[in-house]
Amino acid sequence: MQPRRAGHRAGLAPALALGLSLALAAWCVPLHAQAPKGAAVTIGVTVSATGPGASLGIPEKQAIGMLPATLGGKPVRYVVLDDATDPSAASRNARKLIEEDKVDAVVGSSTTPACLAVAAVAAESRTPSIGLCPFVPKPEWLQWAFSLPQSVAVMSAALFDDMRARQVKTLGFIGYSDSYGESWLKDVAQRAQAAGIRLVASERYARTDQAVTGQAVKLLAARPDAVLVAGSGTPAALPMRTLRERGYQGPIYQTHGVANNDFLRVGGKSADGVVLPAGALLVAEQLPAAHPSKAVASDFVRRYEARYGAGSRDLFAGYAYDAYLVLERAVAAAGKSAQPGTAEFRQALRDAIEATADLPGSHGVITVGKSDHSAYDTRGRVLVKVQDGGWRLQP
Repeated sequence: MQPRRAGHRAGLAPALALGLSLALAAWCVPLHAQAPKGAAVTIGVTVSATGPGASLGIPEKQAIGMLPATLGGKPVRYVVLDDATDPSAASRNARKLIEEDKVDAVVGSSTTPACLAVAAVAAESRTPSIGLCPFVPKPEWLQWAFSLPQSVAVMSAALFDDMRARQVKTLGFIGYSDSYGESWLKDVAQRAQAAGIRLVASERYARTDQAVTGQAVKLLAARPDAVLVAGSGTPAALPMRTLRERGYQGPIYQTHGVANNDFLRVGGKSADGVVLPAGALLVAEQLPAAHPSKAVASDFVRRYEARYGAGSRDLFAGYAYDAYLVLERAVAAAGKSAQPGTAEFRQALRDAIEATADLPGSHGVITVGKSDHSAYDTRGRVLVKVQDGGWRLQP
């Protein structure tokens, strides 16, 4: 849904005009707006619908727009805001959602720096938050912050299994110069050492960079057997394309942050052969019949592509949908002891989210980890390869 445009007529009272402008700044799902006052659960959502993270935030916003008008048996109202991939804006959005819209929980954002900003505000106000990006909450946030996407550790382990099978001995790394890249570099350095793989080059770049020529030259000079790119969305295609243009022919690995069709479009032929870990929905039809998430993933893909077109499935839309599945179960549990809009309900909702176990989602089975509040274990990942411009499940 596109945001409506606020108009001003001659003579419109300034106070009324200001009120209309503020009201129309939020994207709200129309079906949910008619919920009886005082009876609805209110869920705040902040996603990166513009900026470098737009290829993540747009499908997340689209998935929210598909959700039913009830949550856990109660009417629901979603208030959806755009943070433009800016952590400061994400923080402001979270504060507005909590203080002005009186939400019972916050979902978002789309990138790790923005997720961290949301988690900080939500924890301060004792409001449960579900991030749509991988991050490890600080100890002071842990009680109230949950990270839905697969953790770096879960996904990285799959990549290193593939590296060992290919007998990779040396590895180059290039990742974002922010908390997402930092978390991957920390994991890769430790995992490479344990696997007997030498990390021969480590480079960083910004999400908004238009060129990484210098970093690519240094990587090529180190002559690694393979290169791992730790980025998300379409900006993660830049190092891959640059390396291929300069003649690098070794294996290139990407993270689950690139598993959408915009990445394939921007990467073009340079993406062929790239290996990455992903959630089940990316290859729903290719999953074995016994896979615990095949039914959920296939159903979501069918409905999403019916609305947005064949081949439009998106890992990040699936994260938003899985957040709904978690909240659907948690709201039903919390509603037995408290009413929406109260501190007691937010506490009960937090407790119910933390208790989530063996819930089939579109990405895999969701069991919230008590030590880090991550959502998926190894049942929430598959290894895929880009082949002929599409995703292929690896054995």
